[in-house]
Amino acid sequence: MRLHSFAPLSLVAVTLGLALTSPFAHAQASASISAGSDSASYAAAATPAADPRTPPPAKPGALTLQQVVDRAHLNNPTLLSAEQNLRSVRAQEIQAAVRVNPTLGVTGQNVNIDADANNPFAYTVSVSRLFERGNKRGYRLDTARATTAMTAAQLQDTIRQTELAVRQAFTTMLIAKEALQLSQAQLKDFRHEVEIGHDRYTAGDLGKLDFERLDLQLGSFESDEQNAEINIEQASDTLQTLMGVASPSPDFDVIGAIVPPPITQTREQLLALAQQQRPDLLAAQAAVRQSDAALKLAFANGTTDPTLEMEYDRTGPQNSFGFQAFVPLRIFDRNQGNKETARLTTNATRLTETAMLNQVGSDVSQAWSAYIHAKVLSSRFGDHYLDESADVLAIARYAFDHGGLALIDYLDALRDARSSTSNALNAYSQTWMAIHQLSAATASDLAP
Repeated sequence: MRLHSFAPLSLVAVTLGLALTSPFAHAQASASISAGSDSASYAAAATPAADPRTPPPAKPGALTLQQVVDRAHLNNPTLLSAEQNLRSVRAQEIQAAVRVNPTLGVTGQNVNIDADANNPFAYTVSVSRLFERGNKRGYRLDTARATTAMTAAQLQDTIRQTELAVRQAFTTMLIAKEALQLSQAQLKDFRHEVEIGHDRYTAGDLGKLDFERLDLQLGSFESDEQNAEINIEQASDTLQTLMGVASPSPDFDVIGAIVPPPITQTREQLLALAQQQRPDLLAAQAAVRQSDAALKLAFANGTTDPTLEMEYDRTGPQNSFGFQAFVPLRIFDRNQGNKETARLTTNATRLTETAMLNQVGSDVSQAWSAYIHAKVLSSRFGDHYLDESADVLAIARYAFDHGGLALIDYLDALRDARSSTSNALNAYSQTWMAIHQLSAATASDLAP
């Protein structure tokens, strides 16, 4: 919706500009005004300014944000490495569940000497096994499972951080595309203005100094275009690298909305969501469970494990059976050091969980604050300032082209329009970045 509340001021500015120009220009502009035109008609007659709210055109096959994220899940080498690491950690559950193997022993005596009654052959076959006490196997399995859960949560946190980087790179590239489109449109329009100025200079309606000052402004527009091209190339390479592309392609393109959507959840809802879903918090909670199981295992390892042995003996024609029992006397080593280490580690992991819970709240709060302030500003530009600056520039351009406005006033309007466009684009970018931060802080997808 266009706002024309400042139309009288715009018209006054044009009228003041008439006083600074030639009588011929004054008469020409006055004739236009006397025909019933106002600031709105001036704006309608002029070339429309580039609008940063309009998404830039995309090449065939351009990817959306969700498609880019999906490809990063499939091809990002960091994520693939983390997934392999999780599989290797999960395999330790198999090892933790195994029982102690029995031992088979076979001995023989006098096998190379002629046997007689006084020196018979002797053979012994024994089977021994250590029996674990204190539920060591169960605690080992609990520790391995908790470690797997912690590693799985760490994988999800790696995915969360990678998604954040992908979303930020996507927005950077999309904003760079929009900036390039705007700079090209502005450069094209201003070249036309220079051509008009040259015609006026040739006709004697514009001084040489004013024309050269007008022509010098082309350098700023050309610089904007070059910087935008560099930014989009760098953003494209960064995004493709995050997607796992070894050699970035210049034909890669993305498509998406420039104006960020509103977030419907409240701060309290987002905080509750983060406390339920944040993988780094879940990893900290799994670390507490793992350290609890490790503490129990440390105490279980301080118990005595007996070894029982059964044997069969054959000496000459005689057969006999026997058994042995070995019980370690844990007088000195009762696993005291490992018990104390496990106890202190458990305390540390609980404090880490508390710190992580506080960090989650801080992340949500900061991201929410950034979103609220950025959204207010971007909405203000989208609903008011962009339309107003476009009207001012259109009026100033039309008046200057027809000799009804001084050059310095036109250049001021031009700088104001460029500043409004740039500020609006920055506001949209900051709002998108805040939305991505909120998505990462809550481990959810607030703007797919």
